This record gives sequence, C-alpha cells and structure tokens, in this order.
Amino acid sequence: MLILISDKFDAQLPKTLEKYGEVTTDPARAAEAEIVLVRSKTKVTKDYIDKAPKLKLIIRGGVGLDNIDRLYAEQRGIAVRNTAEASTTAVAELAFAMMIAMPCRLTAGDSAIRAGQWPKGQLERTELSGKTLGILGLGRIGLALAARARGFKMRVVGWHPDQFFTDFAEIVPSLHDTLEQSDFVSIHMPLLDETRGMINAALLAHFRNGAYLVNTARGEIIVEQDVADALRSGKLGGYATDVFHSEPPAAESPLLSAPNTLFTPHLGASSAENMQRIGIMVEGIIRDWVSRA
Repeated sequence: MLILISDKFDAQLPKTLEKYGEVTTDPARAAEAEIVLVRSKTKVTKDYIDKAPKLKLIIRGGVGLDNIDRLYAEQRGIAVRNTAEASTTAVAELAFAMMIAMPCRLTAGDSAIRAGQWPKGQLERTELSGKTLGILGLGRIGLALAARARGFKMRVVGWHPDQFFTDFAEIVPSLHDTLEQSDFVSIHMPLLDETRGMINAALLAHFRNGAYLVNTARGEIIVEQDVADALRSGKLGGYATDVFHSEPPAAESPLLSAPNTLFTPHLGASSAENMQRIGIMVEGIIRDWVSRA
C-alpha cells in the first residue's frame, strides 16, 4: 500500500506511517496511492480522483473539506476524513491574537518606527475589556475563542444556525442582531453554498460603525470588494484575515490596498503543537481504516 503525503505535515509523520505501507511525498505518484494526505494546498478535484484509480482514503489534515470533491469521492467509494479536533487551539489563538493586534495598533506602530517615525500622539488604542465579541459559528473553534474572550472580560454573543445554548456565549437567534451589537466579529463557519459571499455590502450595513472583522475560516465567505469598501469608508475599523479567495492573494485583490488590514498566510493550523496533534489523528484514522479493510 502506498501512502502519499501531498502537503506539509509534521516531519516525523512519514516515519510514523511506515508501519502501514510505503510512504512518499512525491505528488507524481498519486496514481499509485491508496491513501492521500492533504491540507489546504492540494485540491482533490474530480480530475485528481480520476487520475488516482487506486485511491481509497483521503485525509484532510485540518478542518475544512472544501478543497476535496467529497460527493465525487463518495460516488467512487473513497472515504474522506479530517482532523477537525486537532486545530481548535491553534486557530482560536490566532483569531484572538488578531483581535488584540488591531485595536492595540501593533502593526501600525511597528511599521512607523521602522520607517523612522514616532507616532505616539497619532496612534490611539482601544481595549478588549468591556467590548462585545460576536462569533459567527459556535463550533469547536468558535467556542474556544469565546472562552478566551471571556478571560479578557469581554461580553460574548454568538450566532449559529442550530446552536441554542452554550455556557460560553449568549446565543442570539438573529444574525443581524448579533452584528448590530458587536464591536468585534469573528468568522468560524465552513465554506458552503449558503456561506459563500455571506459577508457582503448588505450584511456589512448591519455591523456597528468601526467594528473589527476577523476571518480565520475561508476567504470566499467574504466579498473582498465590499469589505475593502467598508474599510475605506470607516464602516469597518479593521479587517484581519488568515485566508483569501486565492492563496497567495491575487495582485488585483482589493484587500491589498485597503486601509487597516492585517494579513497572515494561512497560518491558523500551522503551530508545531497542532502539526503533532494532526499527525496523531492521521495515524489513528489510518490504523482504524487498515483494521477494517
């Protein structure tokens, strides 16, 4: 059996998986592989699957499965798994770091000093304490962020289509009501037909003036031009994102020239600790799959 590790995983994972078969990191051998491990870079499309006739199991090291054609895989009898539980801490910590960085003006201060400036009188900070955080999507990561925000004495409200109670946030049944009372909004939803382009001009009109938006979910959940326009008008006080429509972002992306932005290159799940957790979960998935084969 050939196991293809297509994207970057923990360096020790190939050796760990050798007990189950031959392990390769050569994507050119996809046609021989029975198991393929991917993260966000590799797109397991219908064409990819058609060119991998021996494929029986696809494992996504992470949460979202939007880079895998799950329906076609299922039609071909190929199992699809992910490691959703592993990434909770890493992504929640990044989202919270972004929430701290924007109102503290960390990037603006750093850039100014490097440019020989000293903008002490121009850069005004605000605090998280006492502010309201609205979380869109109260799954594992959203709830982990809520717990951290409460530790900073924030009020936490949340909206989730089928979540009605949690000890970590006040559930608000209306999305618009959630946005209208939030100083910070953090996105924690999968990319689905219903969420694609969800953060658009019409929805942004319901944000508080000067609210901060954080996106560690998927770039396609927002309409980039609408968010850029909201930043320029001051409707949004800032936008921090770890994800883009295309990665790396296209040169013509309106976000790149918009003010008050903070960007990271899809680092949410890339902590050393999380890569180790992903490796543990991947081995468990393969072990169970082999035992049932």
